[in-house]
Amino acid sequence: MTTRIITPARGLTRRSTLIGMGAAAGAGLVAGAAPGFVRYSQAQTSAPIRIGLQLHRTGIGASYGRWYDRVTAAAVKRINEEGGINGRPVEIVVEDDGTDPRRGAEVVEKFATQHKVDVTYGTLFSHVVTGSAPRAGELKMPYVVVSEGYHVASGALNRYCFQPGITDVRSQVMSMAPWIAGTLGKKVTMIFPDYAFGHDHRDYFSEAIKAQGGEVLALIAIPPTESSFTRYFPQIPAETEVLYHVMVGPAVLTFVQELGQFYGANRPQIFGFIDSLEAVDLVTPQLEFLEGTYFWEGMPRYAQKDQTEHDKFYRAAIGVDDNGASTADPKDISTYAHMFGCWETLFVIKQAMELSGYSGQTAKDKQGFVEAMESLTRFDEGRAHPQGDKLFNGRNHQCYGHQYISKVVDGRLDVVHRTAIEDGLYEVTADYTTMPL
Repeated sequence: MTTRIITPARGLTRRSTLIGMGAAAGAGLVAGAAPGFVRYSQAQTSAPIRIGLQLHRTGIGASYGRWYDRVTAAAVKRINEEGGINGRPVEIVVEDDGTDPRRGAEVVEKFATQHKVDVTYGTLFSHVVTGSAPRAGELKMPYVVVSEGYHVASGALNRYCFQPGITDVRSQVMSMAPWIAGTLGKKVTMIFPDYAFGHDHRDYFSEAIKAQGGEVLALIAIPPTESSFTRYFPQIPAETEVLYHVMVGPAVLTFVQELGQFYGANRPQIFGFIDSLEAVDLVTPQLEFLEGTYFWEGMPRYAQKDQTEHDKFYRAAIGVDDNGASTADPKDISTYAHMFGCWETLFVIKQAMELSGYSGQTAKDKQGFVEAMESLTRFDEGRAHPQGDKLFNGRNHQCYGHQYISKVVDGRLDVVHRTAIEDGLYEVTADYTTMPL
């Protein structure tokens, strides 16, 4: 387990703080809050705000972790340039959880008892989230994840857990099911990883496609440590019209290559989550098979013809080019469809801390932060939210936003459909606000 501390440059002044706050408001960096929430006075201390980044530096989430780290550093640099949080610089403390749920809980404990961080943030893989969240609740440590699973929104965790910067799987698949059924076909076979994230796809896409008059012909669960997939492909029914895949981990390239070898040119329509190819160059040999197939993207990897100024700003800030690669190395492909959640989540944390006047001096400060998070209602598209505008539900601690469906054309991803926020709204039954602090 490795530790790294990113300490910002000192020298924040009242003048720079006021300028930064004014710039934030002018650039659309301030999120909406529910009516009646009391804004408290600014914290009277210059000590850094310490945010613990629970990072998948090693394990099956390492490719994501590397980019979550980079985006976090870029966002904190921006926040500190604008005056920090409540006039205080932000400091990031990094711990590697190995993409392992047991180590994840240990990292949360270490953040709380050794590093004395104000907030723990950044976890992606759902089994690590569900393994870590109970300890965060016990320690009364705000735990703000950048995952996608339905675990937060379901109400299965606790009041200290939030997912404000990226949408959940249930919302994602609900948004896209009408387009898939109407454009690609209604007889679907699903291939998914055999753990919580994959189970969310299994359960909620099955439900969503049935609502569109479709059916799931087969459910093929793959162990997350699998390294070869050819023995699973014969299980795909011949009448399959759409093959839906959402694979993650170091063997995803093998998965796609073996799928191409199995089908050749005679294949069903294929719809995948870009999780299968995050950090993978689409012009990699043997990926020609993907030409004409479709992917979900949380944020389009390739700059589109209608690229917004906010996307241009964000790419420049994090060092990513128009093809979704590092500006320092065109072969270093980013995890662009997910990592925007780190940038946006940090600005949400900033907003909630400023709403509550967070000082970190007492336990009530963390409670005030939780209540401030629950008061938020919307995030406007802008430099703080370059992926797009979002709604936030303070009851289930989950945001709702746009999804992108892209097609592989000439070795790049071109967006063919952008969902509306309303497409992914479902009845919220969870209510964390009824839980004691």
